Amino acid sequence: MQKFFRLFFSGFMMGSADTVPGVSGGTIAFLLGIYEQLIYSIKLLSGEVVRLVLSLKIKEAWAKVPFGFLVPLGLGMVTAVLVLSNGISYLLKNQPVYVWAFFFGLVIASILVVRKRVVTWNRHDYLAMLATAILAYFIVGAVPVETPATLLAFFLAGAVAICAMILPGVSGSFLLVIMGKYEQILTAVTEQNLLVLGTTMVGSVVGLALFSRVLSWLFTKHHDIVVAALTGFMIGSLRKVWPFKEVLTTRINSHGELVPLLERNVLPVFDSSLLLALVLVGLGFGLIMFLDRFQVTKESVTDVQDKKFAKEHAKAVKSQKSGQI
Repeated sequence: MQKFFRLFFSGFMMGSADTVPGVSGGTIAFLLGIYEQLIYSIKLLSGEVVRLVLSLKIKEAWAKVPFGFLVPLGLGMVTAVLVLSNGISYLLKNQPVYVWAFFFGLVIASILVVRKRVVTWNRHDYLAMLATAILAYFIVGAVPVETPATLLAFFLAGAVAICAMILPGVSGSFLLVIMGKYEQILTAVTEQNLLVLGTTMVGSVVGLALFSRVLSWLFTKHHDIVVAALTGFMIGSLRKVWPFKEVLTTRINSHGELVPLLERNVLPVFDSSLLLALVLVGLGFGLIMFLDRFQVTKESVTDVQDKKFAKEHAKAVKSQKSGQI
């Protein structure tokens, strides 16, 4: 039960982050020490389990599924979305500075914590961090474009968005906005357009299956440089979560509401609201530092050293190094 609630809490934190456009649940997963296990579980579920099912070896496939990890994590994420989505949407609409201030502190602390996962920094690690920071900076500042409402476009949008959702510092929903697909998919949900939704979901599954393999291989072969690159993504994402913005252009969303389309970051005005914003930055920063301390003292918030996972992961690493995968 202790392991279940730790995983549930981790999923709740990830789901909470995913409810905010521009904030990635992958950041929280990496911070809480479950990122590599999550990637490996996705790879296992979309690879070996699928092959066993197609071979009609249902019992063996069932035994391979990491239910003990994925079920509580998934329940936590769903609970967070159901409980917090309306509240966070309301706050983003009415008190955006305070919401972004909290997440700004959270991301800054996450950068400091995650960069410590690099065993030995060298120039290649620093270059990777710089390159991904610049890339993320321009991605989160990109102007939304219009893309054709074709099935191929929805398939590709689903594949790209789901990959971004498991990358720390990159928001999948924000990439959908940039690709001009966010409103189109919301419309498809409203109209119950199963063809569009199904195509997008298939794209997400394919993208997740392929990308999890790439990340798993990279973590095995180039752990430090991958962590450095992920740190860079989080640094670049600070442009999106900067609390103080000026709206340049607006748009009408699918609900007929006027919402910001293009914004630019500005310096804050020194008044009473700035003091509260700084307090929220400190709260976000302190929360992450507390979680990091808890993880260190409790070995791992999510029991990453689970014997079954460790055995399977070690076998996969050994196979990769011998050239079998």
